[in-house]
Parts: sequence; C-alpha cells; structure tokens
Amino acid sequence: MKRKRSSEEYDVFLSFRESDTRLNFTDHLYRSMLRAGIRVFLDSEELEDGEEIHKVFEAVNESQIYIPIFSQNFASSSWCLREVAHMEECTLKSVRKKEIIPIFYDVNADDVKLKTDLYKDAILKHKEKWGSDELER
Repeated sequence: MKRKRSSEEYDVFLSFRESDTRLNFTDHLYRSMLRAGIRVFLDSEELEDGEEIHKVFEAVNESQIYIPIFSQNFASSSWCLREVAHMEECTLKSVRKKEIIPIFYDVNADDVKLKTDLYKDAILKHKEKWGSDELER
C-alpha cells in the first residue's frame, strides 16, 4: 500500500538499481529505517501510479541524506546517474548540511571511480547515447 507523501522533508533518499537490490538489500534497509522512525523516500512507496518522474527530483531536494546503493548495474541506468548528479548539485548548493553516504553492494569503490571496466563500459554506452556534455554532468 502506497503512502501519501507529505510536504515534510525526508530524512533519507534511497537511489538504487531495481533489478540488483530492490527485493533484497534495499527493501530490508528501507523497512529497517522505517521501524527506526526515519522518513525515507523509496519511489515505489511514495509515488502514485502515473506520477511524473520529476517528483523523484523533488524528493531529492527535500531529503537531508542521500544513499546511493552502487551495484553491478547501477551505472547502466541513466536515471540512477541523473539522481546521483542531482544529489551532488543539491549537496553543493545546500545552505543546510546534506550528505551523500554511498553503499557499495557487490562492487568496489574502484568500480564506481571508473578504475575498472564495470562502470567504464556502462558510462561509454551513455556517452554514445547522450553525448559528452550530458554525461559530464
């Protein structure tokens, strides 16, 4: 059952690749945080069917802590990459302190830092599709 979003800020915004972690790690993390009284944005729980994807970016704006869950296929999703880019923008522009706390699920930091082929290959595919300028963001 989906909950209606209030106008209050979220404590945490979870960003993840659905096919990698939705039914295991992300679901357990989400439910644990809810039990602890943490207000968490999880797209499937907060968005009503048919709502625009821009609502996701509004939730990023309203959140204080961002948790991108970097997984094997995270970089293959342009939406995941856009979410992380928006998190970074919000963190840099924020008057109040916002934090990005990455979780590396079945990947290493070197994968995410493009020191291995795992994320490099996905990034190159995005570059071909979207161009260098969009990818640089």
